[in-house]
Amino acid sequence: MRLPLALLGVVVCSSWIVAADGDKSPQWHHWRGPDENGFAAKATPPLHWSATANIRWKAALPGKGSSTPIVWGERVFLMAAEKTNREAKPDELPKPDPRFTPKTEPPRHFYKFLVLGFDRNTGKKLWEKVAAVRVPHEGHHASHSYCAGSPTTDGQRLYASFGSFGTYCYDFNGKLLWSRDFGRMNTRLGWGEAVTPAIHGDSLLLNFDQEADSLLYCLDPATGNTRWAAKRNEKTSWNTPLVAEFGGKTQVIVNGTARIRSHDLATGKVLWSCGGMTTNAIPSPVRLGDSVLCMSGYGPGQVVSIPLDSRGDLGLDGTVNWRHKGGTPYVPSPLLADGRLYFTQLNDNLLTVLDAGTGKVLIDKERLPGVRNFYASPLGAAGRVYFVDRYGTTLVIKAGKEEVEVLATNKLDDAIDASPVAVGKQLFLRGEKFLYCIEEPSSEPRP
Repeated sequence: MRLPLALLGVVVCSSWIVAADGDKSPQWHHWRGPDENGFAAKATPPLHWSATANIRWKAALPGKGSSTPIVWGERVFLMAAEKTNREAKPDELPKPDPRFTPKTEPPRHFYKFLVLGFDRNTGKKLWEKVAAVRVPHEGHHASHSYCAGSPTTDGQRLYASFGSFGTYCYDFNGKLLWSRDFGRMNTRLGWGEAVTPAIHGDSLLLNFDQEADSLLYCLDPATGNTRWAAKRNEKTSWNTPLVAEFGGKTQVIVNGTARIRSHDLATGKVLWSCGGMTTNAIPSPVRLGDSVLCMSGYGPGQVVSIPLDSRGDLGLDGTVNWRHKGGTPYVPSPLLADGRLYFTQLNDNLLTVLDAGTGKVLIDKERLPGVRNFYASPLGAAGRVYFVDRYGTTLVIKAGKEEVEVLATNKLDDAIDASPVAVGKQLFLRGEKFLYCIEEPSSEPRP
């Protein structure tokens, strides 16, 4: 039986989901947080930790993945892909598509595609479900995996997509409610997939940008039925749609190499488009008031601020609020916190901070000490910014400054590509080996 959201103690809002009492802090429903921009306004995560200090719990993880965990109430959810010992017979191997010439070799073994639920208080694994067992039709980049997309929830159901290997909906106890198979994706050079669903009210959005036949899907989240599928003249992009209500329209904004596009949520029709991005448009859009901020960093990258009341094709140099060129990220998405836009150059440790309203440069490609390369996106919380590098080191700096003021450097013996999550007084980090819950000991009850 499907329960109304009100009976589950949640309210669906324009761009985030909150508890019925209005407190957003207990929830992290989207890989970029309550407002889909990396900022946790009410969270107060620890400043210091190590492999032995302030670790509330850690849970061993199966397989591999850079999927970011999400948190709802007392549950933590994440995804993984695990190689099995079962080698495919010749007739079980996927046939290559002659239209594409990938640079990666597809595996010959079956993989298990896993969805997991954990107890937030103890780290106990509550359930592990095998969504699919498949032989992938293409390989992936050496730094990638078969599980880079993250789950999402509306507080009623859990949604997880493995792209070519299916899209799945579970209840919070791990019962499968529905599944969909949209067929193969063929990614640029065979580097792999990253499909992260976005939920907005009674619409579930999936970006299937790939090398041919790209589509943006809108599904009924209760049944998985397709409401519409918008064709997109785009190549592989790897970013997550942003949903924004503005001026009587609800827009679905998707970054892209050819164009940033806003689709009408009701129909999938393109409302406006804007050029200026580069190949491999990976960073996800963020919203600031009546504007959306998009960026890409592979090659001559830039940031562009686009009014949400735009209409039609703005071209490559059309009327926008502002543009900033250089210093933009390749894999990480930006952080938008208190009117400032934080991002790092390519995957490197060079920080740029802009006034998000005007594009004014506040920090220009300043080197962050003690950290190296990033795939994880930055997190903002408690007047701080957290940068997690690929080697398990987290640099914490003071937010709102016009120079880098280091507050702490924390190290774990684990590789980390997933983005950090802050909920209440806890910080969650998904490493290659473990899922970590980091919290300072307290005699007071946790909110």
